[in-house]
Formats: sequence, C-alpha cells, structure tokens
Amino acid sequence: MIRIESRQNSALRHLARLGRERKYRRSTGEMLCEGEKMLEEALRSGAKPGVLLVRERAQDRLPDGLLDRAAQAGAALYCAADALFELASDVETPQNVIFSCKQPQWGADALDGKAQVLLLDGLQDPGNLGTILRTAEAFALGAVVLCEGCADPFSPKVVRSTMGAVFRLPCVRLPLEQAIERLHAQGLAVYATALHADSVPLGTVPLGRAAVIIGSEGRGVTPQAIALSDQRVIIPMHGRAESLNAGVAAAIVIYEMTK
Repeated sequence: MIRIESRQNSALRHLARLGRERKYRRSTGEMLCEGEKMLEEALRSGAKPGVLLVRERAQDRLPDGLLDRAAQAGAALYCAADALFELASDVETPQNVIFSCKQPQWGADALDGKAQVLLLDGLQDPGNLGTILRTAEAFALGAVVLCEGCADPFSPKVVRSTMGAVFRLPCVRLPLEQAIERLHAQGLAVYATALHADSVPLGTVPLGRAAVIIGSEGRGVTPQAIALSDQRVIIPMHGRAESLNAGVAAAIVIYEMTK
C-alpha cells in the first residue's frame, strides 16, 4: 500500500476530479464510490475497482480480507491521513474507503427481452434517481431508461443512494422517442404518469408487459411523453396533496408493476 503525502498526488487528484467533474467522469469512463459496503457490493458484482484510498487510521477496522480481495480484483491501494483523505470525497464526513470504478455500460440492447421497464423523463434530482435505481433493483425490474435531461447516474450522490444497485441494474441512456419505439417493437405498452383528461388509475391497466414513464420533479412528464404513450395513468390519492415526490411515485409504480 502506497502512502499519499501530498495533495498533488495524481491518484488523490484523480479521485477528487471524479467526484466533482461530470466531464472528467465521462472522459475516463469511471465513477467515484465510497464505503466498505459499496466496495463489498462492487466486488460481489464483478466490478473492477481502480484507485482505492483508505483512511490511514482506519485500516485495522476494515473487514478482514476486504483489501486483499480488492487488490486481487486489480485495485491499486493507497492510504492517507485524514486531511488528505478527505480531499478525495465530496461529502463533509467521508467513510473510510474511497475508490474509483469503471462505469457499467448498458446499450439499448439491454432492453431486449425485458418485460417491465421504467422510463425517466427529465428527472434531475440525484437523490431521487439513486432511490429509484435502488428500488428498481430490489424489486427485480427489468431496466431503467434515462431519457433527455436526467441527472448523471454516475455522480457520487446517485451512486451512494443506489447502495450497490448501480453495479447490477441495467440503466440505459436513450432518447425518449427511441426508447419507446424499441419497447413498442417488443410488444410493451407504454404508460405516462400524468393527470390528463383520459388518465386512468394505475391499477386498472395491464402491467405484466409494460413500460411506465415518470416525469421530472417540477413539471412532470413532457408533452412529448404524453403524446408518445399509449395511455395516461395516475396513482389514486385520497388526501389533499396534489402530487408525490418523484422517487416515491416511482417506488409505487415499481411495486405495482412487479407485485
């Protein structure tokens, strides 16, 4: 294990840039991950860690064999004292392990053969996106499609929120029109969650082979999504709230689709 003693260390700067710069993440094809549990999830999922930085004073508190398994998977091991270690993280109180990892790459063909898919139309909040990916993976949804205007699925906040789902769930980036065309070709009905003149309750439509569109936090689904969908659906609510948080709405939709 190499001890980092300067803030100019190339490995330290690499981790810091992955956490703060979307353009850098895209150019390297890597993402920043944090925590022992996330490292366990990465190794269990067959992901390949790159640079792995450990808080120097916490080395003895890590699970037995974790660093050995990471090294065997190809990780380059570094340690640093707190002041330098914390430069690699984008949070105020980072955990004891920070590492880079290759971004999972899912092409449009990842949708082939999937019976149930969630389409996200301009969903911009990283916390909501991470929650949705985690929920979708927990309920074994076929795939999630990120359409125009969605948050970066490999930003640190999204990755943390997925709790490991980012390594396993097919998450495809595809324009809405192309995604719907591909899903229609496979015989899936496409529903848009929107309060519309012809909207029907979610539970009244067949969801065994279907895709459902969830809109952005502020404006909901776009007019394009409404026009391209086969039917508009709503989640019936009996209280006074006019709408639900996008992550909560998606969780209800996923549960209805997969139950």
